[in-house]
Amino acid sequence: MVSMLLAFLLMYPLFKIGTLGAGDIKTLIMAACFLRVREFLTVLAAAFVIGAAICAGKLLAEHNGKERLLYLLSYVSEVIRSGHWKLYGEDLKQDQMLYRRNKIHFTIPVLLGAALRIGGMI
Repeated sequence: MVSMLLAFLLMYPLFKIGTLGAGDIKTLIMAACFLRVREFLTVLAAAFVIGAAICAGKLLAEHNGKERLLYLLSYVSEVIRSGHWKLYGEDLKQDQMLYRRNKIHFTIPVLLGAALRIGGMI
Protein backbone atom coordinates (compact mmCIF):
# COMPACT_ATOMS: atom_id res chain seq x y z
CA MET A 1 0.00 0.00 0.00
CA VAL A 2 2.82 2.41 0.87
CA SER A 3 4.60 1.59 -2.39
CA MET A 4 1.46 2.39 -4.38
CA LEU A 5 1.09 5.75 -2.69
CA LEU A 6 4.78 6.49 -3.20
CA ALA A 7 4.50 5.60 -6.90
CA PHE A 8 1.58 7.98 -7.28
CA LEU A 9 3.20 10.83 -5.35
CA LEU A 10 6.52 10.56 -7.21
CA MET A 11 5.04 10.23 -10.69
CA TYR A 12 2.04 12.58 -10.51
CA PRO A 13 4.09 15.76 -11.05
CA LEU A 14 5.61 14.19 -14.18
CA PHE A 15 2.12 13.32 -15.39
CA LYS A 16 0.88 16.87 -14.75
CA ILE A 17 3.52 18.41 -17.01
CA GLY A 18 3.00 15.75 -19.67
CA THR A 19 6.29 13.90 -19.48
CA LEU A 20 4.63 10.60 -18.49
CA GLY A 21 1.30 9.27 -19.69
CA ALA A 22 -1.53 7.95 -17.56
CA GLY A 23 -0.81 4.39 -18.71
CA ASP A 24 2.80 4.69 -17.59
CA ILE A 25 1.68 5.89 -14.17
CA LYS A 26 -0.88 3.08 -13.85
CA THR A 27 1.77 0.53 -14.79
CA LEU A 28 4.13 1.87 -12.12
CA ILE A 29 1.37 1.86 -9.50
CA MET A 30 0.43 -1.72 -10.44
CA ALA A 31 4.05 -2.83 -10.18
CA ALA A 32 4.27 -1.11 -6.79
CA CYS A 33 1.31 -3.24 -5.59
CA PHE A 34 3.60 -6.25 -5.58
CA LEU A 35 6.78 -4.66 -4.26
CA ARG A 36 8.09 -3.30 -1.00
CA VAL A 37 9.15 0.34 -0.98
CA ARG A 38 12.86 -0.42 -1.41
CA GLU A 39 12.16 -2.86 -4.26
CA PHE A 40 9.87 -0.35 -5.95
CA LEU A 41 12.51 2.37 -5.76
CA THR A 42 15.00 -0.05 -7.30
CA VAL A 43 12.60 -0.85 -10.15
CA LEU A 44 11.87 2.85 -10.64
CA ALA A 45 15.57 3.76 -10.78
CA ALA A 46 16.23 0.91 -13.22
CA ALA A 47 13.28 2.03 -15.38
CA PHE A 48 14.65 5.57 -15.59
CA VAL A 49 18.14 4.30 -16.49
CA ILE A 50 16.72 1.95 -19.14
CA GLY A 51 14.45 4.72 -20.43
CA ALA A 52 17.43 7.06 -20.69
CA ALA A 53 19.34 4.43 -22.67
CA ILE A 54 16.39 3.93 -25.02
CA CYS A 55 16.08 7.70 -25.49
CA ALA A 56 19.80 8.04 -26.16
CA GLY A 57 19.57 5.30 -28.79
CA LYS A 58 16.55 6.99 -30.34
CA LEU A 59 18.33 10.35 -30.42
CA LEU A 60 21.34 8.77 -32.13
CA ALA A 61 19.18 6.89 -34.63
CA GLU A 62 17.09 9.93 -35.54
CA HIS A 63 19.98 12.45 -35.42
CA ASN A 64 17.87 15.02 -33.55
CA GLY A 65 19.76 15.38 -30.26
CA LYS A 66 20.59 19.04 -30.80
CA GLU A 67 16.96 19.83 -31.73
CA ARG A 68 15.63 18.04 -28.64
CA LEU A 69 18.17 19.69 -26.32
CA LEU A 70 17.29 23.14 -27.68
CA TYR A 71 13.59 22.39 -27.19
CA LEU A 72 14.21 21.26 -23.58
CA LEU A 73 16.21 24.41 -22.84
CA SER A 74 13.52 26.64 -24.33
CA TYR A 75 10.87 24.79 -22.30
CA VAL A 76 12.82 25.23 -19.06
CA SER A 77 13.51 28.91 -19.76
CA GLU A 78 9.81 29.50 -20.54
CA VAL A 79 8.77 27.85 -17.26
CA ILE A 80 11.30 29.92 -15.33
CA ARG A 81 10.33 33.13 -17.13
CA SER A 82 6.57 32.66 -16.70
CA GLY A 83 6.73 31.02 -13.27
CA HIS A 84 4.09 28.50 -14.41
CA TRP A 85 4.39 24.89 -15.53
CA LYS A 86 3.04 24.04 -18.94
CA LEU A 87 2.60 20.77 -20.76
CA TYR A 88 5.88 19.60 -22.25
CA GLY A 89 5.55 19.30 -26.02
CA GLU A 90 2.12 20.90 -26.14
CA ASP A 91 3.13 23.28 -28.92
CA LEU A 92 4.18 20.30 -31.07
CA LYS A 93 0.71 18.72 -31.07
CA GLN A 94 -0.31 20.42 -34.33
CA ASP A 95 2.30 18.23 -36.08
CA GLN A 96 1.31 14.74 -34.87
CA MET A 97 4.25 13.05 -36.59
CA LEU A 98 6.78 15.31 -34.84
CA TYR A 99 4.88 15.04 -31.54
CA ARG A 100 4.89 11.21 -31.58
CA ARG A 101 8.45 10.94 -32.89
CA ASN A 102 9.81 12.55 -29.73
CA LYS A 103 8.16 10.15 -27.27
CA ILE A 104 8.80 6.68 -25.94
CA HIS A 105 6.43 4.35 -24.11
CA PHE A 106 7.82 4.33 -20.58
CA THR A 107 5.93 1.11 -19.83
CA ILE A 108 8.68 -0.82 -21.63
CA PRO A 109 11.49 0.42 -19.31
CA VAL A 110 9.20 -0.28 -16.31
CA LEU A 111 8.66 -3.84 -17.55
CA LEU A 112 12.39 -4.35 -18.07
CA GLY A 113 13.21 -2.86 -14.66
CA ALA A 114 10.68 -5.12 -12.96
CA ALA A 115 11.97 -8.15 -14.88
CA LEU A 116 15.55 -7.35 -13.80
CA ARG A 117 14.40 -7.03 -10.17
CA ILE A 118 12.33 -10.22 -10.22
CA GLY A 119 15.18 -12.06 -11.93
CA GLY A 120 17.55 -10.97 -9.17
CA MET A 121 19.84 -9.03 -11.48
CA ILE A 122 19.39 -5.77 -9.58
